[in-house]
Amino acid sequence: MMYVSWRKSLTEYLHSCYFQGQVYYSLHVLREDIDNPDQRISQDVERFCRQLSSMASKLIISPFTLAYYTYQCFQSTGWLGPVSIFGYFIIGTMVNKVLMSPIVSKLVQQEKLEGDFRFKHMQIRVNAEPAAFYRAGRVEHMRTDRRLQSLLQTQRELIGKELWLYIGINTFDYLGSILSYVVIAIPIFSGVYGDLSPTELSALVSKNAFVSIYLIGCFSQLIDLFSTVTDVAGYTHRIGELQETLLSLGRKKNDNYSEAKASWDLDGSHSGEDPVPRDTAFLLEQVTLSVPSSGKLLIKDLSLRISQGNSVMIVGNTGTGKTSLLRVLGGLWESTRGSVKMLTCFGPRGVVFLPQRPFFTDGSLREQVIYPLKEIYPVSGSADDERIVRFLELAGLTDLLVRAGGLDKRVDWNWYDILSPGEMQRLSFARLFYLQPKYAGGHDWSGEDLAYTFLSVLDEATSALTEEVEHELYRVCLQLGMTLISVGHRASLEKFHSWILKLHGEGRWELTRCEKMKRLPAGERC
Repeated sequence: MMYVSWRKSLTEYLHSCYFQGQVYYSLHVLREDIDNPDQRISQDVERFCRQLSSMASKLIISPFTLAYYTYQCFQSTGWLGPVSIFGYFIIGTMVNKVLMSPIVSKLVQQEKLEGDFRFKHMQIRVNAEPAAFYRAGRVEHMRTDRRLQSLLQTQRELIGKELWLYIGINTFDYLGSILSYVVIAIPIFSGVYGDLSPTELSALVSKNAFVSIYLIGCFSQLIDLFSTVTDVAGYTHRIGELQETLLSLGRKKNDNYSEAKASWDLDGSHSGEDPVPRDTAFLLEQVTLSVPSSGKLLIKDLSLRISQGNSVMIVGNTGTGKTSLLRVLGGLWESTRGSVKMLTCFGPRGVVFLPQRPFFTDGSLREQVIYPLKEIYPVSGSADDERIVRFLELAGLTDLLVRAGGLDKRVDWNWYDILSPGEMQRLSFARLFYLQPKYAGGHDWSGEDLAYTFLSVLDEATSALTEEVEHELYRVCLQLGMTLISVGHRASLEKFHSWILKLHGEGRWELTRCEKMKRLPAGERC
């Protein structure tokens, strides 16, 4: 029960830190010093709690048994017995501590290599089809075996170091039994019990031997725990290292959020002579952006206001910072210099990001469409079913509804294995259509009119689709009243945007007005 309770508490605590804000993103993408966070949270926590719970009963009971039998030993043998046994225990502890020290670091290394080996197999599982097209079985076999050999070599070294610890523990147990008789023999041969008959002396020796052996046995049990302590110490190091990093990232994110929140003007006013209009979603002022890991300059002194009805298309060669700019807008990266203000919220009636790589969770088709909402929006029942079916039809996924067996049937397949790249992007657009606001405007409780901005940020979200399908999906977005920030390479996308932001690399950029938007047929504009 202790194991289950401890694992529940520790795992839930790490989850609360891990999923706070975008900490999980920063840990996996921006930090390279913490290996295999998933293994630390799942496997290391499980082993840590199991080993610690196995030690708990002995650690709880041992102080009472030690106190009782120390007193009994003192009554039987005088001060010589307890002092000898305690001194022997201290010496054994010091020796075992020396033998244990190199094991902890080696155990940490072994767990890292275990995680790398498992990750390699997961990499093959997730990318089985591309690897099969490349006929990469032989290469991946070699690479996987290489990681296995590295893991086995570390395990051999760990076993070699643990061998000396086991020898020390067993030697302590063996010599302890000899020490118990030495403690009894000293008062006998010194004549303390010379007036006793052989029968009485035999009974006394039996009693004193039991007390001394049991006291030494209590200490031997604690010494035997050293092999478990080494495992617990290794897991503690890995879990503690993860916890410190999570807390550090969490504090950093909270500080940045507080600073950004203080600079946001949610009332629609802006300090200075140039007030920000209420329909503004993002305001960038003299923003300079560099790659966090290398410091490579991508964008320099970019000033841009993104408002409702003024869609922006971001173009440029690979590596010029198109997706990086979206990461800054989404709060995943920090700008090197300048101010980035988001004046609307995430989700319905706000901003929705569609990444280049679609993300699907486990669950039914309905859960894929409404994601990341926890429950349906804005109404439940048949009205919500009709909306979802309509948006699936607009995305060209009517057959998916049949394949999934309805909106709410639990499926046991992996959505990434069932859907083609094009279907994944279509389903992402169905999700985008669902999250759009029911009304373009609303009314708050104070009686003041609100202008809600619904902004869609698309990172090459149609790269796997034909131009005809892409044209239809973008047309629906505009009809639903969305303002778009798109990253793309196709010139056919320009007609859906009011502005073109071209990134040239090395900090250079160019913002131009797009005239094609004006030439769209009236029925295709919002």
